[in-house]
Amino acid sequence: MTAPPIPQTDPRAGYFERKREIDAAVARVLASGQYIGGREVEAFEAAFAAWLGVGHAVGTGSGTDAIELALRALGVGPGDLVFTVSHTAVATVAAVERAGAVPVLVDIEPGGFTMDPACLEAALRDPPAGRPAAILPVHLYGEPADLTPLLDLDRRLGMRLVEDCAQSHGAAYRRRPTGSIGDIGCFSFYPTKNLGALGDAGMTVTDNPEFARALRELREYGWRERYVSARTGINTRLDPLQAAILGCGLPQLDDGNRRRQRIAARYDEGLAGLPLALPRRRPECSHVFHQYVIRSAERDRLREHLRIAHIGTGIHYPVPVHLQPAYLGRLGEFPAGLPETIRAAREILSLPIYPQLGAEVVDRVIAEIRRFFG
Repeated sequence: MTAPPIPQTDPRAGYFERKREIDAAVARVLASGQYIGGREVEAFEAAFAAWLGVGHAVGTGSGTDAIELALRALGVGPGDLVFTVSHTAVATVAAVERAGAVPVLVDIEPGGFTMDPACLEAALRDPPAGRPAAILPVHLYGEPADLTPLLDLDRRLGMRLVEDCAQSHGAAYRRRPTGSIGDIGCFSFYPTKNLGALGDAGMTVTDNPEFARALRELREYGWRERYVSARTGINTRLDPLQAAILGCGLPQLDDGNRRRQRIAARYDEGLAGLPLALPRRRPECSHVFHQYVIRSAERDRLREHLRIAHIGTGIHYPVPVHLQPAYLGRLGEFPAGLPETIRAAREILSLPIYPQLGAEVVDRVIAEIRRFFG
């Protein structure tokens, strides 16, 4: 008898776990007659800000929009330089360009997946033409970037720091939640995230009331009063249906992260001793394992072996942004190249992980990987 397939991620499992509560929330919104903004959005913004420990949370239509609005609220615009990474979802770089700014790509740390502070410092010594305006680290796979040296550079040079927290809901750096450390934090609630909607949704967070006011204006045509634009904005409002659904998931987020951490620990133990690089743990960080990413020189053969065994995997991300057709040769890449980024793209493999994944399923994944390596 063929074993049932194991998906790499399964947002349906999260829905079924909270089905009664989510269905009731959706029915409540539909019956309310308030389908843009309103109480559901305001309630979730307040709850998310309180959970994160910040003064303000401003919902958006997506995480990509959140980054664009954050940069614009901080005065970053045409011709300004924003330093970020190429080992990320294209959304990070797309948002920088949508703000009119110029992405400058620096390498990731050896053995890790987040921005290398030494590479950033080298890039800032000899930047392309333009005003160095912002640093945009990505807390990738649930692991926080090394923020202390980034913040030091940021403050010394009079720049801004925007955190891309699309994959780090609940992660912490030196006991502070990601998103609460820089000038503005940006979250995605794409369905597969640690806190996922049932559609697109995003959030910006800040302790600065002036930034919060700018974010609220920018997300709705620049309105300071209805139908009167104080600045040029866009339409990227958090949908009340998604806000209500997210409000159901937020109280369970910390527990879901602990379940992810237990799954990661089981993988760590089961895969120890194999010719693989397992996810690192930094003592100053709390990793929430949006993805459990291993590295192998035999990545493609291993992935095919797992596919035949009906085990889903992912590659996040197979082609660095600066090598993709739409961006090739036109981004401000660090002159020394991005060797760690390119090496990672050849080796990374995301194993199945989501809070509802049972221990016996994790053990089946481990057994198949061990079988591959003989």
